[in-house]
Amino acid sequence: MVWVSKERLAILLDREGHLTGAPELVVEVLSPGVQNERRDAYGGLRLREVKLKLYASRGVQEYWILNWQLQQVEVYRREKAVLKLVATLFATDDLSSPLLPNFVCTVARLFV
Repeated sequence: MVWVSKERLAILLDREGHLTGAPELVVEVLSPGVQNERRDAYGGLRLREVKLKLYASRGVQEYWILNWQLQQVEVYRREKAVLKLVATLFATDDLSSPLLPNFVCTVARLFV
């Protein structure tokens, strides 16, 4: 899932309505299932590093990884052109973002 501000959306959409640039926020929900769990466990670190580098190079400001099994969210934010892990949030923690000033959500609600 991605989020783009209204200000940037007009710039990033082409005539056909395709997104042609990086969103401000990327949200990844880890998939259930044995194959996906195996991929995330064994190849996950390398895959995550590749995604972090790609998203950072494209200008993504924030990246959330939602792990439904652990009921946790890893929050990465852009710092000096790199996406850095700034928080690991658990079920009772509140998730918020400087990109979404009025958004606050208890992590557990994301997994209902």
